[in-house]
Amino acid sequence: MGFLAGRHVLVAGAGVTGRSAAEALLAADAVVTVTDGSADRLAALEQLLPGVTLTPGLASPPPGTDLVVTSPGWRPSSPLLAAATAAGIEVIGEVELAWRMGLELADPPTWLAVTGTNGKTTTVGMLESILRAAGIDAVACGNVGLPVVDALLAGRRVLAVELSSFQLHWSPSVRPFAGVLLNLAEDHLDWHGTFEAYAAAKAGVLTGEVAVGGVDDLVVAELLAAAPAAAHVGFTLGSPEEGQLGVLDGQLVDRAFGPSDEVLLPVADVHPGGPPGIADALAAAALARAHGVSAAAVAQGLRDFTPGAHRAVLVATVDGVSYVNDSKATNPHAAAASLRSHESVVWLAGGLLKGASVDELVREEGDRLRGAVLIGADRSVIAAALARHVPSVPVVVLDEGSMADAVREACALAEPGDAVVLAPAAASMDMFTDYAHRGQAFTDAVLEMAGPAE
Repeated sequence: MGFLAGRHVLVAGAGVTGRSAAEALLAADAVVTVTDGSADRLAALEQLLPGVTLTPGLASPPPGTDLVVTSPGWRPSSPLLAAATAAGIEVIGEVELAWRMGLELADPPTWLAVTGTNGKTTTVGMLESILRAAGIDAVACGNVGLPVVDALLAGRRVLAVELSSFQLHWSPSVRPFAGVLLNLAEDHLDWHGTFEAYAAAKAGVLTGEVAVGGVDDLVVAELLAAAPAAAHVGFTLGSPEEGQLGVLDGQLVDRAFGPSDEVLLPVADVHPGGPPGIADALAAAALARAHGVSAAAVAQGLRDFTPGAHRAVLVATVDGVSYVNDSKATNPHAAAASLRSHESVVWLAGGLLKGASVDELVREEGDRLRGAVLIGADRSVIAAALARHVPSVPVVVLDEGSMADAVREACALAEPGDAVVLAPAAASMDMFTDYAHRGQAFTDAVLEMAGPAE
């Protein structure tokens, strides 16, 4: 890659994206240094990346550094990145690096990008399934797990790219052919500082040729209307207008890319079901249709799609009570959607709220709560919101104890026909490694309580 050859590039972070960025830079004949606060993570790269300089704990770029490629979670205010910026050294992310490397190819891949507060991973998985049903060489990458540079260097023709707000912040020139903004709610305010900065980062996905947005969300609708894209496409859970996809007579319908009211598939065939799953399916369909995929392939891909773990998964039904693992509901907006899928709920919530408010969630969904069991660092914040808005709902606050204790308390509150729903509305790292660890702990506790299957 010509623009990188001979340049001195510092990679900030030795995790998955840092390693992939370093490998890509080496392949492009750059001179590469990797730094990380963890000497162990750096040591793990020593045999994997011969020719790379590994330097722990840098607080400023080495002399002669031309470019810094940062892992997405590093904040602009971190000493190393702040020092780079002050020295006039450009700081970009791995996604931006992949974009620039792709521009040097004779036939670069098509980018179809997905962002939003919630539903990104489900949507990008649906999109990948649709594209493959159409016979397209496509792969889901980005925030979903596979670094974009790896997908690029593998020669994939279409990239279904999940983008977090952090990745978009560090990707100033990325212009996907089509991008969708699913929804917006308070999240990662501790990183971005304000909701406006968070929303502005997310809106970066709407800067290509086709911008798609969930117009039931008023903030998204405004950002979509203001997007610089040549084409604007909305999706809605209601009846679609011209230029939109939506739901009509129990069918997903396209009024943007095909003949008027072209039916894609029945709502009943979408999984996961409920409003969040249907919205994600419409978004994925819109991106695929923008790329020229047929309605038949959209239908087949959505039917073929298997939802990921810890996303509204029914673990078991015990004595008439359903136990649902939605550990991926890591913010209030996602938790609200999860609760909305059930009529009567014992809510298991808590963790790290990251500066987000739960008041709107409790106001809107409080009437469906049979009870609540609260765990984690910000349990008292959620308890206070419940006391303000639905004081009659019984609440158990666990200052100590395990997930098994929380499940037992929820079981005691539930009645036949209820759903005990793990929808934490918060991040997991106060008590667990990640949301998957939390979800597995819930699953294990439920299955242990249920006893052996007959």
